[in-house]
Amino acid sequence: MGPALGALALVTLLSPGLACPSPCSCSTKKNGRLLAECAYRELRDVPRGLSPNVTILTLSANRLGHLGRASLAEVPELQSLWLGYNHIAAVEPGTFSHLLHLKNLDLSHNRLADFPWQDLSGLGALQILKLNNNRLASLPAGALAGLRELRSLWLNDNRLTTLARGAFEALPALAQLQLFHNPFNCSCKLFWLKEWAETTSAVISGAGSTLCAAPARLRGRPVTRVPDSWCVAPSAHLTYLSSPGDGLTLTLHCSVAGSPPPEIRWRIRTAGGGRVDIGGPAAPRDGGGAEAGGRRFLAFKNGTVAVPNFGKEDEGTYTCLAVNEVGERDVSVNVALAGSQNPAEELAHDDPQAGQPAGQGCSKGDEPDAAGMGDKLVIVYHVPREVRSGSAAREFRLGILPLALGLLL
Repeated sequence: MGPALGALALVTLLSPGLACPSPCSCSTKKNGRLLAECAYRELRDVPRGLSPNVTILTLSANRLGHLGRASLAEVPELQSLWLGYNHIAAVEPGTFSHLLHLKNLDLSHNRLADFPWQDLSGLGALQILKLNNNRLASLPAGALAGLRELRSLWLNDNRLTTLARGAFEALPALAQLQLFHNPFNCSCKLFWLKEWAETTSAVISGAGSTLCAAPARLRGRPVTRVPDSWCVAPSAHLTYLSSPGDGLTLTLHCSVAGSPPPEIRWRIRTAGGGRVDIGGPAAPRDGGGAEAGGRRFLAFKNGTVAVPNFGKEDEGTYTCLAVNEVGERDVSVNVALAGSQNPAEELAHDDPQAGQPAGQGCSKGDEPDAAGMGDKLVIVYHVPREVRSGSAAREFRLGILPLALGLLL
């Protein structure tokens, strides 16, 4: 019996369920989970020879500097991984992606300037994620998507200056969030965080220490207390004038409001297939032009765009976009050209809703059907040269017709 028992003991010690590398101590917890305790061992690499049945791995307070794709390949059943207080500066993509049962991941107090966020996409069981006290400067949009069980997220004491809009909205179970001691730039790109904080059920730990580092006028103010007046979504109001002469010039003016002051952009889509976008980094100088299909559109810094010698080829949808850090608003007008001996009967000079709603189109002979072209329809009537003289010209001249589109959004 003695030799048999000895052999059985040897087999037990060598079984995969109890395999344990020499720097570590391993034990089975009351709940049956296998713990590998490898903390405070001066380790520079994850030890090899860990049992595939290990569910808790403690590697805190070592000298680990790098995690490669194969570092944790031996422990696919991990539920808790503690890596805090190391020197980890780099983690290869794929290091954590196979740990599908992981519930707790602690990488706090390391030197991470980057993180393989894509690895989190398959970790649907993750409940606690600690990345605090690192050197992270960004949290990419969608980085936390899919973590529906995440309850506690620690991002404090990093180098975050902003956060992608809605960064935490895909976390329905989130109960605790730590963001303090980051140098946040409280521009309006971060204003969404204040709005989210006012409605979330999650506790933002240390909210009073989650402060703005910039701009200067908000430095030291809690991120969640940025004044509402600091960030106001854009509004847009569009007016037009057409000036018959030797050639018809269509002029559209876009008035915008918001804080910070919105940038004005134009998007023009003509019936002939021409496309032109005016604004943004490629905006022309004041009075500069942009061209599409050989046609020239003049843009001005005050929000005006002009189309000299407006013709049939310039018919289409003219859209003004007001853009700032809070959001974007747009207002469109559809412009069509038609001949008429009596334009005043077709379009009243003081009609604030001049034209027809989109989708109804036009019913006059050569007037184009504008169905589906946009929000409002404006018909610009080209006054024949023979009726531009004397009293007829005074009667038929369109002059300035404000198109109050009712879109002071």
